[in-house]
Amino acid sequence: MFFIALYVGLSDMFGGFDRYIYCELFDDVADAIKKGQNIQDAAIYTSFSTEPGFALINTLIGIFTANRYIFILLLTLIIYFLLYQALKLYTSNYAFALILFLGLIMMFSFTYLRQLLGIGVAWLSIPFIIKRDFIKYAIIVFIAATIHNSALIFFPLYFVPIKKLEKNTVLYIFVGCLLFGIFNISEAIFGVYGDAMDDQRRMADLARDQNAFRIEYLLEAIVFIYIIFKNYEKIPSNSKSILLLNMSLIFCAILLFFIRSLNGGRLTWYYWIGMISTLTTICTRRKKVTQYGILVIAICVALYLRILTGWGGYGQVFYPYKTFLTPGHRAGDIVWDEYEYDRRYDNDKFYR
Repeated sequence: MFFIALYVGLSDMFGGFDRYIYCELFDDVADAIKKGQNIQDAAIYTSFSTEPGFALINTLIGIFTANRYIFILLLTLIIYFLLYQALKLYTSNYAFALILFLGLIMMFSFTYLRQLLGIGVAWLSIPFIIKRDFIKYAIIVFIAATIHNSALIFFPLYFVPIKKLEKNTVLYIFVGCLLFGIFNISEAIFGVYGDAMDDQRRMADLARDQNAFRIEYLLEAIVFIYIIFKNYEKIPSNSKSILLLNMSLIFCAILLFFIRSLNGGRLTWYYWIGMISTLTTICTRRKKVTQYGILVIAICVALYLRILTGWGGYGQVFYPYKTFLTPGHRAGDIVWDEYEYDRRYDNDKFYR
C-alpha cells in the first residue's frame, strides 16, 4: 500500500479535472498564508463552505509548503494510511483484498482525493458501531462529512441491525431500490449530495447524463449479490463479519437505487470495505482462492482495465505514466491542455 501510495502521489497531475481544481484552490490558500492575508478570504473557504474540514487540511499543509505536488503527495499518503488500516483490520486475506482494492478503488484515488479522504475517516467509526457507542461514531462521521458531505450516507449504518437478514427480505429491499432507481426518485438525493467543486459545465453534464440507465451498475450488483447469496451461510456469525456483510448488501442496494445516475454510484464507496471484506472471506479458504475468487479476480481485472483505458473519454488520463520529479508534461495530454492553470509548473515543478 505504501508503494501504491507513492505511485499515485508522485504522478504528474493524473486524474483530470478534479486534481487541477484541488491544486488551484490549494495554491490560493498557500499564497494567502505566505502573504499574511486573511485565509478566510481564500477561495477554498467559499467553494467548500459546507466542508470546512477539507479547507482546514489545505491550510495546515499550506503552512509547511506552497507546492501543489507536495500537497497532493501528502494528501495521498494520508488517504492510503487510512485505507491500509481498514484493510488490515477488516479483511482476512490481505493479498486477495489488495486485488479487490486495485479493481475497485485504486484508480479513483488519483482524482477523487477529497472523497477518498472522507471515506478513510468514516471507516474509523466502524469499531464504534460494533461497540454501540453512538457518540464517538457520530463525531467521526461528522468529521468525515466536513471533508466531503457525501459521508453522511454512512450515518444510517449505525441503525442497521447487526444481524444476518433473511435472503427474501434482502431481495425485496433490492427490488424496491431498483424500482426507485428506475423511476429516478434518487435524483433529488443526488442533488443534495452533489460536489461543491462542480462548476456550471460539470453540473450541466450531470444533468444531461442523469437519466441514462447504468447497465454496469446493474451487472455489478447482480454478480456481487449472486456470489454473496451462494455463500450466505458461510459468513461467520460474529458481529464484525455480519456488520461488514450488511455493508456489502448496502453497497449493492445503493448501486440499484442510483441506476440512472452518472455519479450516484460514488455513494457506494463508503461501503467498499464491507464488500472487500465479505468477498475476501468468501473467495479465500485457508489461504487458497476458491472458484468464486477466480470470478472476482476476473471482474477486478475488467474494472481496472476499463478505467485505465477509457475513463473520461480521454483514454490518456493514467498512461503513459510520468512523475512530477521531472519537468514538462506528457505529449498530447488533453487534460493538461484544457485544465492547466499555471504553466510555470511545466518548467520547474518546485518553483513554489
